[in-house]
Amino acid sequence: MIAHLRGRLIAKHPNNIVVEASGVGYELNISVPTFSELPAAGAEVALHVYTHVREDALALYGFLRREEKQLFEKLLGVSGIGPKLAITVLSGMRAEQMVAAIRGNDVAMLTRIPGIGKKTAERMVLELRDRLEQFAATATAPSASPLEEDVLSALTNLGYSRAIAERALGKIASSQN
Repeated sequence: MIAHLRGRLIAKHPNNIVVEASGVGYELNISVPTFSELPAAGAEVALHVYTHVREDALALYGFLRREEKQLFEKLLGVSGIGPKLAITVLSGMRAEQMVAAIRGNDVAMLTRIPGIGKKTAERMVLELRDRLEQFAATATAPSASPLEEDVLSALTNLGYSRAIAERALGKIASSQN
């Protein structure tokens, strides 16, 4: 199993990247938050890797932060969530928001993620509520103000993913401080 990969970033796309290590190019599926934090192509990158083995395929999933990989693995433990849906979940909402929604039984918030219906959201809450102790500190992240929520809503209505809209809003807020 591949658990960690360090090498040169060859290609960078919103859903996957190619990292060359020791002359071998590894294609890794990634989340939108990981994509937005990656350096430019040609730079060195180190990733935590989850290796998914199926009868007919081998897929690698890359994460810049260990916590994101751990949350991905927790999501895989939920009945009905495979690696593709788990990476979609991580792309659709910041990890701390998802943890807060699960711990707060906020099914409506979870159903905003593409591919997550009411039943899957309820299963996520039921199966993960007591298994997210290590993420408790991040779950207390401050919620957005009504103005920030309006801006996020406008950006998502224009077609941007919620994660990208939140990062843009965060950059604006940090530049004003």
